[in-house]
Amino acid sequence: LFKYLNSMVVVLPSSKSLDLNWNYGSMLGMILFFQIFTGFLLSFFYSNDSLLAFDSVQYIMYDVNYGWLYRVFHFNGASLFFVFLYLHFFKGLFNSSYRLSLVWLSGVFIIFFVILEAFMGYVLVWAQMSFWACVVITSLLSVVPFFGGDLVLWVWGGFTVSGATLKLFFAVHFLLPWFIFVLVVFHLIMLHVTGSTSVLSGFGDYDKIGFFPYYWLKDSYNLVVWLFFFVFVFSCPFVLGDPEMFLLANYLMSPVHIVPEWYFLFAYAILR
Repeated sequence: LFKYLNSMVVVLPSSKSLDLNWNYGSMLGMILFFQIFTGFLLSFFYSNDSLLAFDSVQYIMYDVNYGWLYRVFHFNGASLFFVFLYLHFFKGLFNSSYRLSLVWLSGVFIIFFVILEAFMGYVLVWAQMSFWACVVITSLLSVVPFFGGDLVLWVWGGFTVSGATLKLFFAVHFLLPWFIFVLVVFHLIMLHVTGSTSVLSGFGDYDKIGFFPYYWLKDSYNLVVWLFFFVFVFSCPFVLGDPEMFLLANYLMSPVHIVPEWYFLFAYAILR
């Protein structure tokens, strides 16, 4: 195991032309572990019952020791994850990384499952905005030919979004990060088989240096990002949220405007 890790992060041959844009992948790995850890702590106190879910979130915020810290870290960590996910994606697109077919394909699957994971976590709060967002998005499954209607009923666990839906989402939200982790490992293995593309849109195999110590020093950029993240979280923890997320879900009245988190706005604009 240590020999494999050594080959991954110490003696790994790396192109001389990699700049700070190649930090996004390592940053995403750090954020993934951060999210798994904070989510694991939150799961101790969260109740996946439709009558208790919203109150359990308030209990975490007000009565659990450092519960507010776990929640704001997890909540804002999702935004940080998507910032670097989109940067990583567009960096790969700009540098023609789609030529590395297995690396690119595994990355596309990772993006898809991360979006699914984030949406399910958003619903778990069982607030006014997240409940109605769940109703709208899950209803879209009905467009699947032949069995779309049955698929919607299966996801809902009944004839509307209910406690059964919440339990399903919590179970999948808890398990899916481990599947994402497996995909990330596969993504890394395929990347180190082919090598990365360089700034010049080439593979850069002709001129390489060891990953340590040069790129370890470059990765100190990640520490600066974490510093800004913690300052942001402690200064304005809920600025990226929606006021409707502080209201208990009302099954009889929808919000004036159903809007997603900022990192899904492009997708929601396409749907509209």
